[in-house]
Amino acid sequence: MESVKVLVVYYSSTGANRQLAQWAVEGAKIEGADVKLTRVKETAPEESIKENSAWEKNYRATIQVPEATLEDLEWADAIIFSAPTRYGSVPSQMRSFLDTTGSLWVENRLANKVVSAMSSAINPHGGQEATILSLYTTMYHWGCIVAAPGYTDPVLFNAGGNPYGVSVSVDYDGKIKEDPEAIRKAVYHQARRTVNVAKWVRSGELQEV
Repeated sequence: MESVKVLVVYYSSTGANRQLAQWAVEGAKIEGADVKLTRVKETAPEESIKENSAWEKNYRATIQVPEATLEDLEWADAIIFSAPTRYGSVPSQMRSFLDTTGSLWVENRLANKVVSAMSSAINPHGGQEATILSLYTTMYHWGCIVAAPGYTDPVLFNAGGNPYGVSVSVDYDGKIKEDPEAIRKAVYHQARRTVNVAKWVRSGELQEV
């Protein structure tokens, strides 16, 4: 069988969601997936970026990462999103990208893709779950199949126990406050689960991680 095609789409201002996305790539590759890492376009003015040294450093370090396109979405069998929290929802950069997908949605070209999402916030109760759910709301309109991690593996409890998707709290420099190894394992599991649900959708045989 041809490898499952996984698109990882992230937005990261200071680096935490970039790290989550990279772990998702690694986890998906463990399951033999054909993985593509992309970022959504940065739309903030450079003046604002330069006011935050961590933001500017991350922006310069990742400027060569390909920007996500509609063609990427159509290519993928499964999509893993990662984005920080902005007032309980996704940043405008991610929202702007999602709002360009109307041409695919109207022709039902996003239906039945398997999706999963991750997020971050400054503190554990800063809206992480709401952000992930807001992403899933868009995916429901697309007709996607959401592969949330739930509590399907003990590693999720060690990473904070968010059943909707791995989420982390970060400091203002983008450093993850929780145990990075625990988070990495949880992201690996979420990515592997996403790939295996996509395999099931394609083959009609459920494969569990």
